[in-house]
Amino acid sequence: MKRIFSLLMICCLISSLIIPSALAAEEKGTDLVNNVKSAILIERDTGKILYEKNSDEQLPPASMTKIMTMLLIMEAIDQGKLSWNEKIRTSEYAASMGGSQIFLEPGEEMTTREMLEGIAIGSGNDAAVAMAERIGGSEPAFVDMMNKKAKELGLKNTHFKNTTGLPVSGHYSTAHDMAIMAKELLKYPEITKFTGMYESYLRENTDKKFWLVNTNKLVRFYPGVDGLKTGFTSDAKYCLTATAKRNGMRVIAVVFGAPTSKERNAQVSKMLDYAFSQYETHPMLKQNQPVGVAQISKGKSRSVEAVTSEPLSLVTKKGEKTEKVTKKIIIQKHLNAPIHKGDRIGTIKLIKDGKVLLESPLVAKKDVAEAGWWSLYKRAFGMFTKVGE
Repeated sequence: MKRIFSLLMICCLISSLIIPSALAAEEKGTDLVNNVKSAILIERDTGKILYEKNSDEQLPPASMTKIMTMLLIMEAIDQGKLSWNEKIRTSEYAASMGGSQIFLEPGEEMTTREMLEGIAIGSGNDAAVAMAERIGGSEPAFVDMMNKKAKELGLKNTHFKNTTGLPVSGHYSTAHDMAIMAKELLKYPEITKFTGMYESYLRENTDKKFWLVNTNKLVRFYPGVDGLKTGFTSDAKYCLTATAKRNGMRVIAVVFGAPTSKERNAQVSKMLDYAFSQYETHPMLKQNQPVGVAQISKGKSRSVEAVTSEPLSLVTKKGEKTEKVTKKIIIQKHLNAPIHKGDRIGTIKLIKDGKVLLESPLVAKKDVAEAGWWSLYKRAFGMFTKVGE
């Protein structure tokens, strides 16, 4: 009896140690996703992490690399450096890309819009390099731009060696960093018109008609998914950065290193299910909403409106109420022209009980060109005349 009693006591002691740790693991959701190397789930507006697993592990991102490529394309369009209908010429080097491609021929021209379809839907390596050469002058110069942008976004575990994600030593990222890149790309709502398209055609009215089918099958089979980018190489295995929107809440889910495309889709679907069943967002401010005015020195205009760079929301567990939140607007001082549309000119913070819940850049609503010497001379001596006088 003493031996039995001792064994029971030992079992109870072991159980007391194991059960709390098991419950803690369940609360953190560590068993939500399995059979992948790393994963993360975030809410887009706030960047709040809803789930993560090895999210800072450096791994090859394969064609998810093109999220950064597409981000720089969208930035160039937004800044007026590139137009949707501009014809982009394919170099011999771009046409020589292996892997996924839209089979561009040397000298062939397609519009920016068509090239972006080829990248977003068909994961065209040739289209990615052609766009890189147009924007950066060469692929290496564009890769420098990619790494500079990664640094601007505070991505400490990402380094690019090419625009495509084709295997090369020293080309890596993480689930966390990929989610931040996706968050930034989604500041351009037009992108999901491409990434959310299941199929399209290139060269439609020619005898070289080419059918594009989205490599991300969730855009067809999971309600609300409209992007963003798949990836696969023998080293990276099956990867996916996905985004979906329901009931006003947009989330981003990333997985690296799934053994099959079916498993990749299943694990991402699990994360999306979890987000939409457990959380909700509370919109605070829309994208491009004016919140203040910045004073500009030496500009044709003396001021420019500061607007939100992205939608701002709070995220809570379903059923939880949001307490009173205050907004703190910080506008930079001593700004000198020229100022370009989209330049950061301030910061907005959402604060509750002295704690910063969310911090986001404020940007210039429009360009402010530098004033000429004569305008500055008249301004200095108060010699302006009003229109109509």
